[in-house]
Amino acid sequence: MFIDEAVVELLAGNGGNGCLAFRREKYVAMGGPFGGNGGKGADIIFKVDPGLNTLIDFKYKKIIKGHKGENGMGKGMHGKNAENIIIPVPAGTVVTDYDTGLVIADLTKPNEEYVIAKGGRGGRGNMAFATQSNPAPNYAENGEPGEKVKVKIELKLMADVGLVGMPSVGKSTFISKISASKPKIADYPFTTLKPNLGVVKTSDNRSFVVADLPGLIEGASLGHGLGDRFLKHTQRTRVIAHIIDMSGYTNDPYKDYITINKELENFDKSLIQKPQLIIANKMDMPTSKENLKKFKEKVNQEVYEMSAIKGEGVNQIILKLADMLDQIPKENLYKDENFESHVIYKFKEEKPYKITKDNDTWVISGKEIEKLLIMSRLDTDEAILRFSNKLRKMGIDDELRELGAKEGDSIRIMDYEFEFKE
Repeated sequence: MFIDEAVVELLAGNGGNGCLAFRREKYVAMGGPFGGNGGKGADIIFKVDPGLNTLIDFKYKKIIKGHKGENGMGKGMHGKNAENIIIPVPAGTVVTDYDTGLVIADLTKPNEEYVIAKGGRGGRGNMAFATQSNPAPNYAENGEPGEKVKVKIELKLMADVGLVGMPSVGKSTFISKISASKPKIADYPFTTLKPNLGVVKTSDNRSFVVADLPGLIEGASLGHGLGDRFLKHTQRTRVIAHIIDMSGYTNDPYKDYITINKELENFDKSLIQKPQLIIANKMDMPTSKENLKKFKEKVNQEVYEMSAIKGEGVNQIILKLADMLDQIPKENLYKDENFESHVIYKFKEEKPYKITKDNDTWVISGKEIEKLLIMSRLDTDEAILRFSNKLRKMGIDDELRELGAKEGDSIRIMDYEFEFKE
């Protein structure tokens, strides 16, 4: 089964909790803190597997969870890091943030990998907080939460040449003649329901990859027929081979040519700018010569003739395609500025919290504040004091006063309520 699109929720592993412990041994005076750090949570990593060519593994796998790091222990023992989860994906996989549409990763090289969701760091045990002024801290940290991200995964085939054209123009017959690919071939439209890849080897020992894409119709860029599901596979191709049924028994060849190019341009303007080889197929039919003559009068471009079913003209076409590919460098599908990692830092200067009022309660929200609360173990007076000092340093106390907060007002962060004190 060919699956080229999926939506998955990724939950990286939380960090392990730090340990609050003290050294109590005979003959060891002033033993001091002895709690170890928690282990790091599991990252979720996508890695290219050259043997895959579909996203079928994601058909029923809608949520992927990473394991939590081990908690720290007494006697200064640190928790073990969780083992990262590595998800194999085919070359040509594009990962985008489902909510923002920003590209996270474009995986094209064999064994290339990218951390899509990062596991949380382990919480520090009280050994890590010991200082000269506070040699025996009575607090430790919980582990950092792992990243949670909903992603859209798309496969955009890694092919050098993309075969496009109306249904039943002979694309599948052509790829079956020039490669070992065995697509379904029949005398009715839309026999190709999924892209087929074939490796072509020329008579002078050059090779390239061809993708046979399902037939397009008018309105394909808007989703008509099998259109927009498969037009995306042309985006990586360096050359577009436009096959036209020159017999004219069912359609006007020139009208078909204009329609297909219009759909390519409507889907992605860069597609119409790619080098295109026009191939007139079914030249063994009695009406084809006359139709080709009329076609050439309207199209000021070289047209290559063939009869795919008889194999006539096929070798000349694959040599021409190889020559074109020799002149065209491989380029990345996405420019650097499209990647999330390059734009996410725009938001670093924004205030890390937001204060609103819900009836008589002040509500403080924001990812950084919520993470601070989750990682704070509020089970000792010293830990609570440390947490309130951090809020004060972030300017929350001053802003609450400016907004009119008074002594004794309720403050809520997530599900926790505190009392405001001057």
